[in-house]
Amino acid sequence: MNKFSLWLHQAGGRLSASFRSFMSGRYGSDRLNMAILCCGLAASILSSLFRNLTMRTIFWALSYALMIWAIFRALSRNTYKRYQENRKFLLIFDRLKDRNNRYFDCPKCRQTVRVPRGKGKISITCPRCKEKFIRKT
Repeated sequence: MNKFSLWLHQAGGRLSASFRSFMSGRYGSDRLNMAILCCGLAASILSSLFRNLTMRTIFWALSYALMIWAIFRALSRNTYKRYQENRKFLLIFDRLKDRNNRYFDCPKCRQTVRVPRGKGKISITCPRCKEKFIRKT
């Protein structure tokens, strides 16, 4: 039994090393991947709840498409593009969570400006180009 446990430990080490070698240079997982996988799981659960065959098929196909997309993102070697996708997702997600502020783009230089909500019509000055514009918060 002792030799078997030693062999099993060595085999696990070799498997771990080969997996690390396979994943080197690949993107891996991030918050966008987790969101995609959660949506895929929700679509899979919804597909099992519908009795209508067309709705069941639509949600089944959607769940597989989302899960394949998440696997593609995790195994991608184009790490810069995956990082940019995740960064844009996090910007949108953080804006949705921020209930105290509104975000506006400067009409001149397109800089994003954050202002507090509920102040009515206010004059906003862009920190980059000093352009002044009026918006309702």
